[in-house]
Amino acid sequence: MRHLHKGVSFAIGLAVLGASLTACGDDGSSGSSGTGQIELSIGTFTEFGYENLLTEYEQLHPNIKITHHKTGEGGPYHQNLITKLAAGNGLEDVVAVEEGHFSDIIDKSSKFNDLTEIGPKDVTPDRWLDWKYEAGKDKDGRLIGYGTDIGPLALCYRKDLLQAAGLPSDPEGVKSLFATWDSYFAAGDQYVAHTGGKPWFDASSQLYNSMVNQLDTGYLDRDDKLTIESNPGIKAAWDRITGAIQRGQSAKLIAFSNEWKTGFQQGSFATTVCPSWMLGVVEENAGPGNAGKWAVTDAFPNGGGNWGGSYLTVPKQSRHPKEAAELAAWLTAPEQQLKAFQARGNFPSQVQALTSPQLLQQTEPYFGDAPVGRLYADQAKKVTHAQYKGPGDGQIQENVTSPALQAVEQGTPPDQAWQQVVDGAKKIVK
Repeated sequence: MRHLHKGVSFAIGLAVLGASLTACGDDGSSGSSGTGQIELSIGTFTEFGYENLLTEYEQLHPNIKITHHKTGEGGPYHQNLITKLAAGNGLEDVVAVEEGHFSDIIDKSSKFNDLTEIGPKDVTPDRWLDWKYEAGKDKDGRLIGYGTDIGPLALCYRKDLLQAAGLPSDPEGVKSLFATWDSYFAAGDQYVAHTGGKPWFDASSQLYNSMVNQLDTGYLDRDDKLTIESNPGIKAAWDRITGAIQRGQSAKLIAFSNEWKTGFQQGSFATTVCPSWMLGVVEENAGPGNAGKWAVTDAFPNGGGNWGGSYLTVPKQSRHPKEAAELAAWLTAPEQQLKAFQARGNFPSQVQALTSPQLLQQTEPYFGDAPVGRLYADQAKKVTHAQYKGPGDGQIQENVTSPALQAVEQGTPPDQAWQQVVDGAKKIVK
């Protein structure tokens, strides 16, 4: 979950986790009180919007007491998760896992309960979008996580910059530019030519990862074999993005760096990949002086895609797996995820929630009152499948391909950088 919408900040730090663990001891699973009350714990990161929901659950279930361990940053949170998973103790009864880190636990799925076995029987797959539900399974088909939210993809763009470059700038007009990757990069060539060489997009890794995530098979197949040399789609995406870099379309920024954040204020690029949670990031970084200049439209090259979202899991370390699964099931019900959406803007993955008037009527003033509820609900339905993410997938993305693309932006020939990608991926997946 990578949410900054409605003013939420990433950088809260580890102090909250430390304080919580001090209060509850080293064992994340709290057990039972002397009164017979069952004590459950739940671990989350950044903002899930669960504070009021957990209080509501306790009121509905007087025999349940919940302790919420909340970590500010996702990276340290997931590293802590892996450490405690290996140690065999210390994890909470309900543990949130971000979509990008799900591949880190998929080869350890035996350490998690199958929710189809211990969860409420009235919780059925049709609660979620198909691709979200399927992505919560391990390769043996065991359901490891109940889906919470998603990050359906759209594109955000600067209306004034496109208009100055002589390109369409209204949300309907830009759809033809954003219909395919070919049309998107062709528009980028026009933009660069008409502006005297100004960049079209912010960060090459954002676009490359989106292209790879749209493929039927990613870096690993379901046998966890590396496909990087046998999957033509991966190399085609590499050739496409490095070609755009060489034609001057990239601002050569590292996503979420200080320079990238400043780039939003200064108009250093015209387009950016924009999952639902990114709207808050754009607004926060671009600032009030650019209100109304940024826009978003319900189009994304080559169809839909997803970036972000999380799952609630129940580790086998839990002393109360049945009660933990009941809590996770209740939190991921459409009614509760809509409340989380209202609290923190976390876009729900539940089919019923996606048709709710309160979601569909949501607009975003900063983006010219764009109908973002309907827009992202439509984008979510364009995602056709969940790409399997094997062990090491996230490491390849973060530690191999992103640095290699940065090297191309600094002048390394694409073929030479591609060999770095192949060699680096082989070191991770042996």
